[in-house]
Amino acid sequence: MQRTELDRYLGTLLEVGRFKDYGPNGLQVEGRSEVHKLVCGVTASLALIEAAIDAGADALLVHHGLFWRGQDGRVTGWMKQRLQKLLSAEVNLFAFHLPLDAHASLGNNAQLGGRFGWQADGRFGEQDLGFVGPLAEQTLTELQQQLQLVLGREPTVAAGDGRPLRRIAWCTGGAQGYFEAAIAAGADVFVTGEISEPQAHLAAETGVAFVAAGHHATERYGIKALGEHLAGQFGLEQQFIDLPNPA
Repeated sequence: MQRTELDRYLGTLLEVGRFKDYGPNGLQVEGRSEVHKLVCGVTASLALIEAAIDAGADALLVHHGLFWRGQDGRVTGWMKQRLQKLLSAEVNLFAFHLPLDAHASLGNNAQLGGRFGWQADGRFGEQDLGFVGPLAEQTLTELQQQLQLVLGREPTVAAGDGRPLRRIAWCTGGAQGYFEAAIAAGADVFVTGEISEPQAHLAAETGVAFVAAGHHATERYGIKALGEHLAGQFGLEQQFIDLPNPA
């Protein structure tokens, strides 16, 4: 399919226009005009770019692109290396950040919840990115074990007061700042990717448990689902490449 057609379709599907984001969503680096092979991954690192080129990709589709608000705009060092690889190989780079987090079925939050049977009945936080819903009653230890088994990474846990877990809030990636909104939404536990120093105190003082299950680990599934959707919709060859990341 045509690069421009793919860009338009993705922008409409993910409702890019309704989000205020930290960087541009959509086509970030222009490559060849025809897209037949699509490689998907979480972050446009040099390693993923090289893997996409080796796989014969016409386009690379990621959640974390190259350009972010407030960064140094000079094309030097690591930025030069990444751009040079993409431009030399004429590989398009598409990136979708908050629109991919929020999508009701293909998004990171929806896809993460689906792996654990969490069904959202509400949204919370900035631009309604967070999901909240009922949880079949379980202990925090049971939830921690389930997360570790599925995600392959031991979570960091601030335990709260040990209450039964009946409502769960979740938002993938670096959403630790949404903890207070999750508490206000009635959650007994909040699952996200990262933890910062204040969240341990909030968990102790409010009784609501906080679980950091990994930024990369919680955001693998949306981009994979999006790539599979595009393959089914347009007959594109598609490959998901998951590069290990300890974060």
